[in-house]
Amino acid sequence: MTKLQDQVVFITGPARGIGEALARGLAARGARLALVGREPERLAALARELGPRHVWFDCDVTSQEQVTRAVDETVRALGGIDVVVANAGIASHGTIAVTPMDALARVIDVNVTGVIRTVHATLQHVTARRGYFLLIASAAAFAPQPGLSTYAASKAAVEQFGNALRLEVLRDGAAVGVAHPCWIDTDLVRDTRHDLPTFDITLSRLPGPFGSVTSVETCTAALIDAIERRRRKIYIPRTLAPFAILRHLFFMSRLADLMIGKPARKSLGRIEREVAANGRVFGEHSVETKGDAG
Repeated sequence: MTKLQDQVVFITGPARGIGEALARGLAARGARLALVGREPERLAALARELGPRHVWFDCDVTSQEQVTRAVDETVRALGGIDVVVANAGIASHGTIAVTPMDALARVIDVNVTGVIRTVHATLQHVTARRGYFLLIASAAAFAPQPGLSTYAASKAAVEQFGNALRLEVLRDGAAVGVAHPCWIDTDLVRDTRHDLPTFDITLSRLPGPFGSVTSVETCTAALIDAIERRRRKIYIPRTLAPFAILRHLFFMSRLADLMIGKPARKSLGRIEREVAANGRVFGEHSVETKGDAG
């Protein structure tokens, strides 16, 4: 088991949600953090709360210049990087038909290209220390849901990128984990519930763990355990694991089209009307509502 005391963790998207909770949990175990993302006031406040052993950087993960600068300054301030948590991500609301193309593309740019930029910029530092990459994908990577097309596509891409990266860094003694959280009680999920009343109706119809919301504390504990044990696959909640194994037998089948698609046909029009009424395609607390990312 890897001891987190004095390990340098470079974490993207720590201003809110999973990233913020994970940062607190890692700091409590003695890790030194580079908090990398948007919403500088929240990042600065978090860094002050955690103490002088940590640094923060205002950084849009879709900008290679900004990511590289954050990496270079982290190495200068903290001496290197042992762990990277590629957590920054966004999700738009609504179907492809009612979501502007720019918003659809933005989800891919942040969730996929942002992860790749983060890994590329930190790779030499992590491999030099035989470190660990933790990429935050999602249960959406293997369980498609209408209204989450680009989000699901982005998380599937993160999963496969992580699977290939794992093989590439084996020679260096580094390791890669891919996490698949389902619905976690964060601003992202709470915003969706607030903006789309249909969401809770949809949730009640989903099977097993796909129909439940997990606390951010449970999610954080699983991610910290993954970092300490350098796990390769993390499912949150754990009951997702069998569905991951069976995904190609079920979620890519005609049966899934019937079980998920048929009820969705009744709710899609309602979802589209709710999105139109809100006048936005990202949640209230998403930095995308301010034109930012990460």
